[in-house]
Amino acid sequence: MISPLKTERLPAGAAGLSRAAAILQAGGLVSFGTETVYGLGADATNARAVARIFEAKGRPHFNPLICHYSDADMAKRDVQMSEMAQRLAERFWPGALSLVLPRLITSKIATLAGAGLETLAIRVPAHAGARALIEALSRPIAAPSANRSGRISPTSAAHVLADLDGRIEAIIDHGPCPVGIESTVLDLTGDRPFLLRPGGVTIEELEAVIGPVARGIDPARAEAARRLRSPGLLVSHYAPALPVRLNATSIGADEALLAFGPPLPGADIVFNLSPASDLPEAAARLFDGLHELDRRAALQGRRQIAVMPIPTSGLGLAITDRLTRAAAPRPMAPHQLD
Repeated sequence: MISPLKTERLPAGAAGLSRAAAILQAGGLVSFGTETVYGLGADATNARAVARIFEAKGRPHFNPLICHYSDADMAKRDVQMSEMAQRLAERFWPGALSLVLPRLITSKIATLAGAGLETLAIRVPAHAGARALIEALSRPIAAPSANRSGRISPTSAAHVLADLDGRIEAIIDHGPCPVGIESTVLDLTGDRPFLLRPGGVTIEELEAVIGPVARGIDPARAEAARRLRSPGLLVSHYAPALPVRLNATSIGADEALLAFGPPLPGADIVFNLSPASDLPEAAARLFDGLHELDRRAALQGRRQIAVMPIPTSGLGLAITDRLTRAAAPRPMAPHQLD
């Protein structure tokens, strides 16, 4: 059982940054904004602090974390950067791309951060506040999304506090996240690049730089083997409290609607991801929409969230990935994953 903490809400300026860095230095947990979603950060070199991330989230220990760096040179202290990784870093860092690379034997990253694997997932965030925090700590920050394991990812400080207040030391309020969906994760440890998780950088953008990218991982098999190469691969993930029904072409009386484009006739509780059917707008609003519908629908006695069809091109691939996991059967109990 986690002893209740007083979670400080820190401003995004210099005073908040200094306080947050001191908390991380002492082994505490700090949530902070990025361009993708809010992260739950710990000093990645402090094994005890990293273990506290898993405890605070109720996260299975076989699910690795992403380590965040201020720049590519800092990341090279912990991983082996191939020529392909260099090209991708030059094009997409800082930005919403995480790379899975071989871990160097000299790396000081806590073993638990990589789930005991011989690889690490790394990225350089585009968010200036996130990079400033890494620089203030002078160490990489391990940071999954700042929510309880399996629940909807947070894109505002309010989302984080609703889920983790009293379980972490502090949160820096960086305002809303502009991309609103997690980073793309690309595995570069095999014979060919492999897409583990679609995200803020599209597969079309990746292939324009490095050529064909393989995909097609079986999340259920990976989860059963407890050998996840990347975060975001659990079958049930990003889930609201209410069940989710995908590809809805009609609306039931007991449903709220997550719309894309003109809403379905008869829907009275609606969150529209993008009235103009714009995928970047829909990605930025996805988790906020799930949070809001979960709250509004429950208050008005609805039992399900229906989701209109969304294209799978561009950012649509990442959006449909999140929604498919949100709609998956839920695990019976968190302890069964540990």
